[in-house]
Amino acid sequence: MKVDLTQYDQSWYSRGRSGLVVILWWFVQGTVFRFSLHNMYGFRNRLLRMFGADIGQGVRVRPSAKFTYPWKVKIGHDSWIGDDVEFYSLDQISIGSNCVISQHSYLCTGSHKLNDPAFGLIVKPIVVKDGAWIASDVFVCPGVTVHELGVAGARSTVMKDIPANEIHVGYPAKYLKDRVRNEVMV
Repeated sequence: MKVDLTQYDQSWYSRGRSGLVVILWWFVQGTVFRFSLHNMYGFRNRLLRMFGADIGQGVRVRPSAKFTYPWKVKIGHDSWIGDDVEFYSLDQISIGSNCVISQHSYLCTGSHKLNDPAFGLIVKPIVVKDGAWIASDVFVCPGVTVHELGVAGARSTVMKDIPANEIHVGYPAKYLKDRVRNEVMV
């Protein structure tokens, strides 16, 4: 097989907003959002809502978090989004309530067709259900669901769904053990 990127075509894909709105969001995100003070969670939540994100009450988004298209993001009540988390939201990203997305994690809703000479675009949603934890530096692939109270251990690559109350670790992330209430994970 020979790759021919001159044949790449994503004309079918919709960002969901005009190019002007996208550029305006990227400007706002790179300035007032990024340089807002640490504890200005309400301010950042309002900015995200102004650009179409569905943000619950008590959500804590760090100023270094990045959202490609916030209008494709939903975050439930009292969830935390850590430093340098990236929401590559070409498709919907839905985060439940009381979830933690830890620092340096990357939620990726877009990829490419590996065996397509034109390297066609693929987009699939990501769902993280209530009480789940995406630990530090985790990569979550398109189409993945992390079910209630599921955990993706630090530096894991999540390529398949994580069932409720299970801890998965590694590359690719695999079952380690059940999540047990009041157990300390070191």
